[in-house]
Amino acid sequence: MDHMTSRERFARMYAHQEADRVPIIDSPWGATIERWQSEGMPADVSFVDYFGLDKIAHISVDNSPRYPTRVIEETDAYIINTTSWGATLKNWKHIASTPEFLDFTIKDPDSWRKAKARMVPSHDRIPWERLKHDYPTWRKEGHWIEAGLWFGFDVTHSWTVGTERLLMALIDDPEWCVDMFNHFLDVNLALLDAVWDAGYTFDEVTWPDDMGYKLNQFFSVRTYRRLLKPVHKRAVDWAHAKGIKARLHSCGDIRPFIPELVEIGVDALNPLEVKAGVDPIAVKQTYGDRLVLHGGINAVLWDDMVAIEAEMRRVIPIVKANGGYIFSSDHSVPSAVSLDNFRTIVNLAKTLGSYD
Repeated sequence: MDHMTSRERFARMYAHQEADRVPIIDSPWGATIERWQSEGMPADVSFVDYFGLDKIAHISVDNSPRYPTRVIEETDAYIINTTSWGATLKNWKHIASTPEFLDFTIKDPDSWRKAKARMVPSHDRIPWERLKHDYPTWRKEGHWIEAGLWFGFDVTHSWTVGTERLLMALIDDPEWCVDMFNHFLDVNLALLDAVWDAGYTFDEVTWPDDMGYKLNQFFSVRTYRRLLKPVHKRAVDWAHAKGIKARLHSCGDIRPFIPELVEIGVDALNPLEVKAGVDPIAVKQTYGDRLVLHGGINAVLWDDMVAIEAEMRRVIPIVKANGGYIFSSDHSVPSAVSLDNFRTIVNLAKTLGSYD
């Protein structure tokens, strides 16, 4: 089969058809990039180009309340800053980790109403200059173009109000939760409609909504059906009305939610977190004709070349069958993975993921 562009590969995976090979893409931590650069990867070359991965372009818009951002404290090891969502967080500079959230501006329905009033679609929330400059290149070079959504349980608890606060509110004040979920999405879709109508079309929408952790979920299927599923469905329906795909990133053990996601038409699911309890082979066998699998290669094993090669040889031939698979780790590439080891993993993925 002739060499394909990234867009052609992704399109065939979403059509559940074979390509020249499966698409290959991943998300290294910042500390991983630092390590690779110390081991010889040029600082002025993206890891995607350096390793010959598939090209994905991402369109982001700003649906935040636009709270002022400022640095509160900075050392050689970490930085504490505020965000446009009103959170105060601490990020470690040279360690692969998620942020530590220290405080929030939105803490109750009253503070939410004030934030909501600030979240109004406007022309300056869209990166028009970047689109004007980069979009022609993306299309010319065959990038798969995705547009980002920012709504749902995960970004509301982690980036906006705090985990314990939102979990309690799901039971005590579900109307508040649903109002946040829906307004985040309303503003986001209005902005993406403006992008689309200006001629900057894209191939899929994607959003993060982590709903599980190790061997469990943050809430019940009943709660999902009542509060979050209708909002997810709105996003999927919006994408399908434009003839594009909808991909959900949801970490943790989300196995009880997968039938619900398939029912509302989610096209692809990432990252299929093995270490949390998800078996990508089982998901493929049950939903592989309706759901594109993206990930499912246990990141815990990536610094052990014997173990990761055995895992890839076990999993990839099954999950790539009849298309419908995108290769990546089951979350992010940890900083324990050397430059040479990642190169070996990519080359093996290209071999095992080939349909020739």
